[in-house]
Amino acid sequence: MLTDQWGRPMKKSDLARELSAPTLKGVRGLQGGHPAQGLTPGRLAAILREAETGDATRYLEMAEEIEEKDLHYLGVLGTRKRQVAQLELTVIPGGDTQDDLDNADLIRGWLDREELEDELFDILDSVGKGYSVAEIMWDTSGGQWTPTRLIWRDPRWFRFDPMDGVTLRLIGAGGALEPLAAYKFIRHRTKAKSGLPIRGGLARAAAWGYLFKNFDVRDWVIFAERFGHPLRVGRYGAHATKEEKEVLLSAVANIASDAACIIPQGMELEFIEAKITGNVDMFEKFADWIDRQISKAVLGQTLTTEVKGGSLAAARVHGGVKDDIERADAKELSATLNRDLVRPMIDLNKGPQKRYPKIRIGRADETDLAQMTDSLAKLVPVGLKVSAKQVRDKLGLSAPDGADDVLTAPAAAPPSAAPPGPSVSARARAVAVGETAGDVHIAPAAPAAPDAIETFIAELAAGDDWAAAIDDITGPLIDRVENAKSYDDLIATLARALDGMDAGALAEKLARATFQARLAGGEAADLKAKNGGN
Repeated sequence: MLTDQWGRPMKKSDLARELSAPTLKGVRGLQGGHPAQGLTPGRLAAILREAETGDATRYLEMAEEIEEKDLHYLGVLGTRKRQVAQLELTVIPGGDTQDDLDNADLIRGWLDREELEDELFDILDSVGKGYSVAEIMWDTSGGQWTPTRLIWRDPRWFRFDPMDGVTLRLIGAGGALEPLAAYKFIRHRTKAKSGLPIRGGLARAAAWGYLFKNFDVRDWVIFAERFGHPLRVGRYGAHATKEEKEVLLSAVANIASDAACIIPQGMELEFIEAKITGNVDMFEKFADWIDRQISKAVLGQTLTTEVKGGSLAAARVHGGVKDDIERADAKELSATLNRDLVRPMIDLNKGPQKRYPKIRIGRADETDLAQMTDSLAKLVPVGLKVSAKQVRDKLGLSAPDGADDVLTAPAAAPPSAAPPGPSVSARARAVAVGETAGDVHIAPAAPAAPDAIETFIAELAAGDDWAAAIDDITGPLIDRVENAKSYDDLIATLARALDGMDAGALAEKLARATFQARLAGGEAADLKAKNGGN
């Protein structure tokens, strides 16, 4: 019998039916309360305490309402969830055997689904509420166990075990807490902070910002209503009747919205401008300050949500979500999928394994191609051995097969073979004695004997101690390359390789060679002078 990672036995009858669907009559109802309406500091504190002591119903309903009513919180929270849901998913085989590769292909085939991004977005509902649950619907019509849907379930229908505050249970009939069926649920947790899972969601912190900003916006609306329009004063005569007073009052009350009215002759309507003193921007500044704090909590930065201050370069560095937050969310989501989805798929189709494939979520490593190719062009000629496969992986290129046209370096053009003919000096002598160029017949000259410089170069190249002198320089460099754990590690340690280089032997050989070259050059010049400059 198959058991999950917690040792619970798997029941195949549970996998094909919905275990946590909503009910018309029961504890899993679709309708909920609206505790954020008329929220006060005292009510908010009571809701948060209820969640800590085991009943998180009102807290989860409030978290839902805040997302609906606070447009800024909705925007930044959606950005964080969508950014992670759209990251690249890769599958790493558990080993090198054919079974390991087949298991990885099984997972890759399932990931190629158009609905996956929306399902991951729903799983990331835990960013705001602290946890989320998705029910797996399995299908066997294709001859194997395949998840067809990952259905988001209302977190109100689940509750943490009061004994440990960590183990998630399904609320069953009569409010009894039931264990979650094996291989049936994906339970995801986002840790904004350490502690109980119910206190790890961002909605706990955002609730206070929502509360105070709600007070601020309410007062702002009252202020705008009171001082945004001039005070209307209607004056009536001492002998005005009740009906005339009512007509004047109606005109004064309606003119703010209708901007026009009629009054009987003899009545007077006057507009008095409101005299506002003090800082009238206080409401907007306070609301903006609250929004900036929410941006910091959710995205880790404010430059991509606020246009005030900062530079374009700084905003590009920040991106939509700070890199460290994005990586943490991606790793948590990868771990959840590997635990609650990958292992059940492999166990149900292939049986328990020693090694399982892993889903990895994240951005591909960005490589400075210009820097890498420049480094390779300099290091390979001096003896650095580099794996062609690793270079292709960095460049994003696949290995060519036999049918591909392969790009290669252009072949060097062969030296042009000029037909043998008389030398320029021979032609000149023939012309000087009255012969035509066509009458000159000169036998091909025998190869000239090497001069002193050529002889010196040949002797210099034949020496066997050049390699040792060069090794003193390239040795520390090659050691750094061979011990580097990654390309970035190599680039970071190249500068330190200079400390271990010893160029003394090579410098001495070059100095001797330069001195000997000067001597050889002098001998060649003397010989040329003796031959008349030829």
